[in-house]
Amino acid sequence: MDQAPSKKTPPGNPITFESTLKSSDTEEKLDIIFYRPIGYRIALFCAALKITPNTVTIISIFFGVAAGVLFYYPELWINVIGMLLLVFANSLDSADGQLARITNNKSRLGRILDGFAGDFWFATIHIAICLRSQNEGWSPFIWVLGVAAGASHILQSALGDYYRNVHLFFIKGSAGSELDNSAHLQAEYDTQTWSGNFFVKFVARGYLNYTKLQERLSPNLQKLLSLVYKKYPSDIPQPFVDDFRAKNKPLMRFTNIIQFNTRVIFLFVWLFINQAWLFFIFDIFILNAFLIYMLVQQEKVSRFFYDRLSKEQ
Repeated sequence: MDQAPSKKTPPGNPITFESTLKSSDTEEKLDIIFYRPIGYRIALFCAALKITPNTVTIISIFFGVAAGVLFYYPELWINVIGMLLLVFANSLDSADGQLARITNNKSRLGRILDGFAGDFWFATIHIAICLRSQNEGWSPFIWVLGVAAGASHILQSALGDYYRNVHLFFIKGSAGSELDNSAHLQAEYDTQTWSGNFFVKFVARGYLNYTKLQERLSPNLQKLLSLVYKKYPSDIPQPFVDDFRAKNKPLMRFTNIIQFNTRVIFLFVWLFINQAWLFFIFDIFILNAFLIYMLVQQEKVSRFFYDRLSKEQ
C-alpha cells in the first residue's frame, strides 16, 4: 500500500501529451479534447514543483466538495461557480493520473484515493440536492431517491472502472492496467496488522470489498480471467489480443457514458432549469439502463472467449 518512490523519465524518452494517456480505446472524446490537455499542463507544473499525484488528488477533493456545497443554493450564479469548481476538480483528477505516468509514481494507494475523491464529490452533491429539494417543498422521500441514486453511482463507477481496466489488461498487459484481484488483495490484507497501520488497513479493507463487488457482478469475466492467467502466465498471444480488442472495444463507450462526463453534463442541465432532483432520476433510470446493458454485453463477450479458450485446451 505504500507509495512507490518517484522516478524520472529516462533520457531519450521525452514527455509528450500522448504518453500521459492510458489508451485511445478507453479515453472519452471530451476528455481528449478538454480535460486531458488541461490535466497535462497541471501535471507538468506539479512535476516541476515535485508535487506528488496523491497531493493533487487530495486537493481535488476540496474543490469537488466545495462545488457540491454550492449546488445547495437555488441561485443560478452560485451554481455556475459550483460547476466551474467541479470542472476544475475533474481537471485535477485527470492531472493526478497523468502526473503519475510522467513521474512513474504510481501506487495502489493513489488509485484508491482517486476513487475516493469522486465519492466525496458526489456524496456532497447528493446531500446538497436533497437539502435543496426539501427547502423547495419536497418531503423527506427525496432522501430515498438520493440514496438510491448514490448506490447506483457506486455500482456504475465500480463496473465502468473495472471493465476499462480489464480491456487495458488484455491489450497492454499488467503493466498497462490497474486491474486487481481480490485473492491477491486478501493475501496482502491478511499480512497487515491494525496496530500502527490502522489507516492503511482500513483503506485496504474498503478497497478489498470494492474489488469483490466488481468480481461478484461479472462471473463470466472471472472465469475468463482465471483461464487466461492459467493458460498464458506471461504474455497473451497477439492474435487473441487483437480478437478480444475488436469484440470488446465497442463496450468502452458505455463505460464512459456511466462515468463522470455524461452524468455531470446532465447535472448542469438540471441546475440551469432549477430541477436538481432530476439528477437522481437520471442516475437511477437512465444510467442504470446503460449499466445493465453494458454488464450483459460484457458477460457475453467473456463467455465467448472463455468457451473459445476452453475448446483450445
